[in-house]
Order: sequence, then structure tokens, then C-alpha cells
Amino acid sequence: MRATEGGVGVGPRRAELGVVEGLDLHAQYYADRTGGDFFDAVRVGSRVAFLLSDIAGRRAETDPIALATQEVFRARAAALFGAADANLMDGTALLVQSVNAALMGAAKGVRFAPTFLGCYDLQLGLLAYINGGGQTAVLSDSEGTRALGQMAMPLGLFSHLTYEPAMQAFEPGARLVVVTKGVTESRRGRARFGPERVMEALQGDSAAAVCEGVLGAAAGFQKKGWMRLGRKLVVEDMTALAMVRRA
Repeated sequence: MRATEGGVGVGPRRAELGVVEGLDLHAQYYADRTGGDFFDAVRVGSRVAFLLSDIAGRRAETDPIALATQEVFRARAAALFGAADANLMDGTALLVQSVNAALMGAAKGVRFAPTFLGCYDLQLGLLAYINGGGQTAVLSDSEGTRALGQMAMPLGLFSHLTYEPAMQAFEPGARLVVVTKGVTESRRGRARFGPERVMEALQGDSAAAVCEGVLGAAAGFQKKGWMRLGRKLVVEDMTALAMVRRA
């Protein structure tokens, strides 16, 4: 796994795993963050857990929340998947509940945070995932290019909500990209980039190439890379995370 800057100061730390056992995982921001987008990944034995979250708010207030959430994510992933016989689906469900609790605890209440959390089994080629909030997630394999379903409630809204993971098999060459709303909401006049253009832009043999292709297409599409909030011009985060299974 390779990742660009994951925050500075009190923000989430940078994640670096490299390519591991045929899995290429990469995430990047299009530009310096201004909001609450953040990603992380950790390997525990034969499992790789990762997340991409979009915490509501500006960077100064969301960085401490992201950092606290990241610490719990890493610690709980190690505890849940540390045993060789740890159940992939059960562990993923428990992990997202812990992340949700950590996020709400750090935010001291409700904080809207669409989050895609996955756990990939390197030996089985299986991904267990929860798409809490319906971030655009697109898979491309021998069956074609399509959006992953199984959307769930966003994280950060209900402290005792339970989540049921979905499962997706990854054949060699399969590619997955997940993007935050800054990508799909990129606009040219009244038209938005949307999930369909994410599908069209999903190209490249490496995870880095997939991210760069999607982010570049979204940036090229939009007429202006900002949205108006009150009297201020606020640049919207655009973040992509891609996973490619190599032969």
C-alpha cells in the first residue's frame, strides 16, 4: 500500500505498507486537505484492513477526530484479526462498530462521516466490507465494471448501530476504487461528475494509476474546484482509494 500525506500536526498519521502478496493498495488526495477526508490501512497477518472516511467539517476540527479514530482502528484491527482463525466477516463488523464509537467519542456527539471500511484476506482473495454512507465504490473485473452495492447507514450518527458486512471475491486483475463525495460532486455548470464518470475513468494496472486517473478526470471535469459556503470560498476535498489484485 502507498499513501500520500495523511495529515499534519494533530492529524492522522501517514500509512505505508507497500505491495503485499499480490495486493496493491493506494490512496491519495488530489490536493492539500481542507476538510475531513482521511484514509488508513494496516496489515494483520493474512488480512489487510483499510478505511476511507469523509468526516463532516473543516480540517482544523476534524483532524483530532480522525487521529483518535485512526488509533482505535489500528488497535482494534490488530486485536480482532491477530488470531489465525479470526472470522473475516465477524471481525469486520466489530471493527466498524469500534470505529463508529471512537469517531462519536472524539467528536463528543453526532458527526456525519460516510465511511468505507474493508478487510481483505490475502490467502482467500476475499474482501469483507461495509459502505457506511454510500460512498461511490466501483469494481472492475472479468464480469465488467459496476458499482458495489450493500450500502449502510453513515458512521457518526448512532452510537449503538450494528453493521452487517458484504463480501466480494477478487480475481487476479480485479480493481476497486472508492471515492469521497468531492469527486462525484465535482461540477461543470449544473452537471456533476457523478458515479458514472468514475466508472468510465477506472483505468490503469496499478492502484496508483487508478487513483490518479479518477482524480485527474474529476479535476478536469469541474469548471471551478470550489463550492461557496457563506461568503467564503472553500475547496472541496477529492480523495480516492484503489485496490488491485495482481496475478
